[in-house]
Amino acid sequence: MIYANPKFELFFASIFALSLFYVWSMKRRKALARAFVDKAVLAAIAPTISAARRILKASLMAIAVALALFSLMRPQWGFKWEEVKRRGLDILIAVDVSKSMLARDIKPNRLERSKLAIKDMVAKLKGDRIGLVAFAGSAFLQCPLTSDYGGFMLALDDLDVNTIPRPGTAITAAIKEALKVLKGADKKFKVLAIITDGEDHEGDPVKAAKEAQREGLKIFCVGVGTKEGELVPVIDEQGQRQFLKDREGGVVKSRLNEDVLQKIALNTGGAYVRAEGADFGLNSLYDKRLSNLEKHELESRMKRQYTERFQIFLAIAALILCVELFINERR
Repeated sequence: MIYANPKFELFFASIFALSLFYVWSMKRRKALARAFVDKAVLAAIAPTISAARRILKASLMAIAVALALFSLMRPQWGFKWEEVKRRGLDILIAVDVSKSMLARDIKPNRLERSKLAIKDMVAKLKGDRIGLVAFAGSAFLQCPLTSDYGGFMLALDDLDVNTIPRPGTAITAAIKEALKVLKGADKKFKVLAIITDGEDHEGDPVKAAKEAQREGLKIFCVGVGTKEGELVPVIDEQGQRQFLKDREGGVVKSRLNEDVLQKIALNTGGAYVRAEGADFGLNSLYDKRLSNLEKHELESRMKRQYTERFQIFLAIAALILCVELFINERR
């Protein structure tokens, strides 16, 4: 015998406590009766009172409650083998880890806010496999496609602007890395979500998006930042807080480039959203678009399906309660 909800066994302590309370109340009732009238006289003035019947009713009630609690534990025995199929999508998330993602036009900064939004989305996943690509001047597979969401979270926590040593932002490299990871997968089930400020410094991301479209890869883009832009804070070698500067020594102001992200999404049949305030956009992308995409079979295995037996104990409890109703405390 196994139990589907063994946590309910803790409530059996309450039955024991109630039983002790009932014994105490019976003794107190007797003490009060004796204080009021002599024991020999009590039998004469209240001849119909039956202590045995009171005890019987209380015992039946305790047994019925115990059986009801036992049924809540869902006892099971006997089983049959059943094939269980897990269906879902293969979702790759590419996160921009260039220094421009340290800009604080989204609090606490673009990168940390992106990581928090990804964690919120992962909490919604039900059977989908998820992978992580980090990109800056190049791209790197940080976490392969997996249904181990705990392992994915560890890889996500390790992301920072030092993950990719090569500076810059190469969305093209992220798309090519995704194509490499998803190579051979069915065209209908390839999904890439790119989270970036869109400041591409290398390659032609729109051309790469057209190649992705031929391979059946749908790309969804989340634009992080503001069009007005923000200075990028960095820590120098002396540990002092400075602002990022270009080769000429001018202070760099990072701005959201929505045009390139919209073109990437449009060319692949995906969608573009802009991260604003509390609504980062990743959750709405999953709820409205990704969760509605056709899912494929990721895993099939045989599982023991145990037979529920709680009905037996619940029926006995109900029967005992019915019997208890017809037992009178008086003779």
